[in-house]
Amino acid sequence: MSELRDRMIRDMTVRGFAPRTHKAYIAAVVRLAKHYRRSPNEITNDEVQTYLAHLIQERKLSWSTCSQAANAFRFLYHVTLNHPRTAFHVPLPKQPQKLPEILACASARRSRSRCRTSTPTA
Repeated sequence: MSELRDRMIRDMTVRGFAPRTHKAYIAAVVRLAKHYRRSPNEITNDEVQTYLAHLIQERKLSWSTCSQAANAFRFLYHVTLNHPRTAFHVPLPKQPQKLPEILACASARRSRSRCRTSTPTA
């Protein structure tokens, strides 16, 4: 196991991260390193952002998977490597627009008839 991986695992353990989070974060960092064929501490912030775009656009991974990878990279660079804060950005997924409910003619007439106001009494 590499020194960087050991440091990252130690940092996650100290902060009380769950074992599954350890596994997911380490796997995300390993995939980043394999993609660039370099150690993660040699990869720039711009390259990390480009990799995140690659995950979204070319690999078509889900938003949650990309977001988890971004959080793993944030943790690695800000906590373990002590780099200055950089926001790795994963755009929010598009929310499907909800169409309004269309009432049938009979339902619309019934609704209108219930809304007729009577003259106010004084």
